[in-house]
Amino acid sequence: MFYWLLKLVLLGPVLRLVFRPKVEGLQNVPRSGPVILACNHLSFSDSIFTPLIMRRKVTFVAKAEYFTGKGIKGWFSRMFFTGAGTIPVDRSGGEAAQAALDTLLRVLKEGNIAGIYPEGTRSPDGRLYRGKTGVARLALESGAPVVPVALLNTDEIQPTGTLIPAVKRVRIRIGQPLDFSRYADQRGDRFVERAITDEIMYELMALSGREYVDVYASTLKAAA
Repeated sequence: MFYWLLKLVLLGPVLRLVFRPKVEGLQNVPRSGPVILACNHLSFSDSIFTPLIMRRKVTFVAKAEYFTGKGIKGWFSRMFFTGAGTIPVDRSGGEAAQAALDTLLRVLKEGNIAGIYPEGTRSPDGRLYRGKTGVARLALESGAPVVPVALLNTDEIQPTGTLIPAVKRVRIRIGQPLDFSRYADQRGDRFVERAITDEIMYELMALSGREYVDVYASTLKAAA
């Protein structure tokens, strides 16, 4: 209820008025049944603009720390992610990635839309980085189609480290659903999972027009 109240009444109309989303390919998102939205990740605001433009509810997962912060910033973060329909996941342990996938798989089994960032973290420089295979495992386990979603300029609207976004028209491009049912009997095959992930990343590269780097963004960040 809180999700729809924010989206349709309290926050959504204001965001639409200020940022005037321009969306290409919205018709590519199925109107019913489980769907995986695979998005590139440029900005903190990606998790609000993506659900904003969808007709159906979209669920992302985020680290639990976003829901437990103190003070004004903590309150804003908690309201932001709760309003966006985000589910907190404890990512402190070694099973963090699996916990996130299990949560999204439950969303899909209920016939809903799960959002995922295959890069695993925000791009440090706007380029598109190598995808992690969790998105492929999610597709194989659920049988849901994968819809690639390219956020085109959210890094210009809210660059990393910026609290107040710039007033600029947000642009999003959505591709055709990708069907991986042909691999249904090859779950657990890491070569198949890599092939599926690379196909998804190729579609995101084509949709976004961003340079692709065959390195994990997290690896680059750790080195820096």
